[in-house]
Amino acid sequence: MVCVTGPLLYGAAAGAAGATALDVVSYGDMVVRGRPASSTPETTVRRLAQKLHLRIPGEGQAEESRVSGLGALTGLAAGTGMGVLLGLGHAAGWRPTRGGQYTVAVVGALVATNGPMTVLGVTDPRTWSTSDWISDIVPHLAYAVVTVSVFNRLLGGAPACC
Repeated sequence: MVCVTGPLLYGAAAGAAGATALDVVSYGDMVVRGRPASSTPETTVRRLAQKLHLRIPGEGQAEESRVSGLGALTGLAAGTGMGVLLGLGHAAGWRPTRGGQYTVAVVGALVATNGPMTVLGVTDPRTWSTSDWISDIVPHLAYAVVTVSVFNRLLGGAPACC
């Protein structure tokens, strides 16, 4: 009997915890270095809406607020979604080493967040400075550590199925 529900829920919870860790590290970096927030999530939302011929409702501040909220939600969705994929892999019998889990989680999160922005022309990682890369990779590493740790902890207390 293949049980999918438990690992998927554990993955979602772990991914949400990881996304929170990513945000804490990113915002902490903003506090420590005094760097501004990135506008790439909002730009990505606008470009995606344009490509899909969707109108974001509202005008002025209402529209700006919706775009800002959607930008933040896309990051949470990517983080939670990556956790769900880890859970799905586990349910399918994938049992990598802890290092393999970390690698998949960090690379998956980087691709899930930076991929759409790159495809939509919002950013080009080939042009990033060392500081830009560090600002991006360190939070994603925190994401991977927390996601994998929470996922494995939840699995450790799980019944044999679900």
